[in-house]
Amino acid sequence: MTLADIPAGMRLKDIAGWNQTAADWERFLRASPDGCFVAEWDGRVCGTATTIVYEGRFAWIGMVLVDPEQRGRGIGTQLLERTIEHLDACRVPTMKLDATPQGKPIYEKLGFVSEYEIERWMLKRPANTGTSPPTAHPDLKDILERDRKVFGADRSDLLQSLASAAPDFTLVKREQGEVAGYAFGRRGSRADHLGPWMAQDEAAAREALEEFLRRSRRETVFVDCVKLNPFAQALLVSWGFEYSRPLTRMFRGANAHPGRPELLCAILGPEFG
Repeated sequence: MTLADIPAGMRLKDIAGWNQTAADWERFLRASPDGCFVAEWDGRVCGTATTIVYEGRFAWIGMVLVDPEQRGRGIGTQLLERTIEHLDACRVPTMKLDATPQGKPIYEKLGFVSEYEIERWMLKRPANTGTSPPTAHPDLKDILERDRKVFGADRSDLLQSLASAAPDFTLVKREQGEVAGYAFGRRGSRADHLGPWMAQDEAAAREALEEFLRRSRRETVFVDCVKLNPFAQALLVSWGFEYSRPLTRMFRGANAHPGRPELLCAILGPEFG
């Protein structure tokens, strides 16, 4: 895949009703210019798959899309096999992805096993017409260090990109000089998306959620909630979020760096991890 293929990728994600933007495709290509792929049929892009390698510890596979008109030809499986071939050649010990119920049996045949469950929750509300708060630019150094431990690998470049694009969605809660919680967000094509959203306790989680919703202007907000978390789902329900769809985090390989998923209220997104 190249930058010239982004319009084709956008066409496929629009057909699927996904929330990514052209800037997200650019993030994939900047992070892994040789590890993002397209499939073509009669000279037209009919499928995509992306990869990002995090610190050499594990890789993420995302954006596996196939044109509905070309489904049933094994294109999605061939794209997955190509990504696995590429990552094996890069000697990445672990591959991860977030699977839909439809995709999970395909991934299992390719050697992926389940790690934990994720649920997408969606808020529909009147557009926020209040006064925009002043934009703060928090120091990211300790946030990025904390995220490395929680996520399991360094993804500083990606999080710095999110903070640059949406500084008003970049939130941090510090207690006695330590990071007790943080959140990032994106303005997607369909909705604002909260994540990653991390908190060491319910109070820090509630504060981040309330502040994000105050700063978001959109009628629709997405959150991909980690089911292991003891309080995130109840907080979302209290704000009127409704369950949308399930995902399963899966991995192939040793999974030597699982991070601390129980501290995550929400992931960044199934395409990024």
